[in-house]
Amino acid sequence: MLSKKAKYALKALLYLTKNKDQGLVLISDIATEERIPRKFLEAILVDLKTQQILHSTRGKNGGYALAKDPAQISVGNIIRMIDGPLAAVPCVSHLYYRKCDECQDEATCEIHLLMKKVRDATAAILDTAYLTDLQKINQILSEQSENMG
Repeated sequence: MLSKKAKYALKALLYLTKNKDQGLVLISDIATEERIPRKFLEAILVDLKTQQILHSTRGKNGGYALAKDPAQISVGNIIRMIDGPLAAVPCVSHLYYRKCDECQDEATCEIHLLMKKVRDATAAILDTAYLTDLQKINQILSEQSENMG
């Protein structure tokens, strides 16, 4: 399950993607527009800055901006940065692999085989979805909504 922290990180990054031509964006603007508690958002943005996804400037004209092209920031990588592995069990994780204590043979373990398929499908979707893709989806849905109303 996607944690609130990861969801808020994605929402903040999407906001920064939409406003990337604006330059530095204030935390208060992101918090207000995306309905994210400010203190929680501050901690998330610091984590993303540490991971070199964002850069910031302090002071009167300070704020946050993307440090990378949003077309190169995958949803899968953001979720891993915030929540850890995509895999539901450690024995199928690429980056955080750990053998299950109770498993005798991963090659014949039905749970392992199923969870590997789940991990592969999840990673295939999330690792090929970039911030710009999500922004485009939002624009299409907004245009469809306007045309219907």
